[in-house]
Amino acid sequence: MITRFTDIINGLKDFDRKFTNGELVSKMLRSLSKDWNSLRMLIDNIKDVNTYPLEELYGTLMTYELNNTKTKEKTRRNKEKMKEPPKWKIVLKSTNDEGSSNTNMSDEELDDLVLLVKK
Repeated sequence: MITRFTDIINGLKDFDRKFTNGELVSKMLRSLSKDWNSLRMLIDNIKDVNTYPLEELYGTLMTYELNNTKTKEKTRRNKEKMKEPPKWKIVLKSTNDEGSSNTNMSDEELDDLVLLVKK
């Protein structure tokens, strides 16, 4: 965005259009999307736009974007984790009766148990 803004301003300078620093800072702030409203309002209220250096504004915008990107990525990862189904753990009680057999279990129940253990 900064490169594009600079290209447009340089193109206008070729047509003998001169801009003050305050005009450039104001134009840059107005061109920001709604996602940047909080930063725009902060700069408007705290800094004097007419004396705020354009290079410092560029640095502020880049820093804000980096921090905002990290925050959005962290939020996205947290949402994905919340969407994952819970990982259920099954605990089976083990008994070791010598001499007993699995005759009290049907073949169908044994097959289900084998499938459960394989999972």
